[in-house]
Amino acid sequence: MPDSVADRPAILLIQTAFIGDVILATALLEYLHRTEPATPVDFLVRKGNEGLLKGHPYVRQLLIWDKQQDKYQGLWRLLQQIRQADYGRVVTMQRFASTGFLTAFSGAPERIGFRKNPFAFRFTRAIDHIIGAGVHEVSRNLHLLDPAYEGPIVPPRLFPSPTDEAAAAQAASSANGGTYICIAPTSVWFTKQFPEEQWLKLLAALPPKYTVFLLGGPPDVAACERIRQASNRPQVINLAGKLSLLASAALMRGAQLNYVNDSAPMHLCSAVGAPVCAVYCSTVPYFGFGPLSPFSRVVQLEEELECQPCGLHGYRKCPLGHFHCAHGIQTSQLLAALAESEVATVR
Repeated sequence: MPDSVADRPAILLIQTAFIGDVILATALLEYLHRTEPATPVDFLVRKGNEGLLKGHPYVRQLLIWDKQQDKYQGLWRLLQQIRQADYGRVVTMQRFASTGFLTAFSGAPERIGFRKNPFAFRFTRAIDHIIGAGVHEVSRNLHLLDPAYEGPIVPPRLFPSPTDEAAAAQAASSANGGTYICIAPTSVWFTKQFPEEQWLKLLAALPPKYTVFLLGGPPDVAACERIRQASNRPQVINLAGKLSLLASAALMRGAQLNYVNDSAPMHLCSAVGAPVCAVYCSTVPYFGFGPLSPFSRVVQLEEELECQPCGLHGYRKCPLGHFHCAHGIQTSQLLAALAESEVATVR
């Protein structure tokens, strides 16, 4: 029986999709650390997402795939690197052919993934990936490691560095009275994104004691600036593009509440235990990507729509043109979540 890290075959986890998918995948790092603390774990991500796991204490090595500049040649080089590493297990959390290819031909004795993957016929274990039924994505992924797992959901976890913490603390110091709310108003998918005019209604209605930080990446700077300029509220600060993902997570952890879409910032909150109010437009929590923070509230249209949900990820525009799933949400619903968070803080 091997009794040292050097003796144990390493595991490779593969998740090269979006930021939120990588964040949720960190739950597997937590699970492995609890159940196999001496087993080395490597992690493969797409270029641009490596900052999420930089300095992660449970990751031995990060592998990076540049999908934009060197997609297919890079994939081939990764396969050679993976085969040379002599992994004991390779686990892909995706259903796409590219990561299935890496897993199937990794040379690992155990090659694990979902049955929907085109290369599943070469896996040593393949399980069903069922969207819906209230099963969270974390649970779906955990079953790749242990098909019989019936325990509680293991929350994802990220580790902001001291530099990230310092950047968050500096930003928080500009909050009036030290109390603040964060809003991450954008999303990759239009129909997942609460409309700007709806965010403006919320900004007008929030209690004046709160400073509001607008968060996002470099592509979100313009949208956040439009919201800031259109708001008549003082102390609305646009931090989009100014903080790393982990620094943003650290800032969100100290907020009274974080308003987010069904997108990556929601999962950032889950990974640091930040209080969150997730606004769902075209999608629904039933898909299994809901918030996992200790204080989590979901806001969505209170009436039923035959067209909702219209898809798993969302669209560039509402397929029917009305986008009522977003415009029909009332500001009072969002304010109720804030009131509940304030009560929870007092307790």
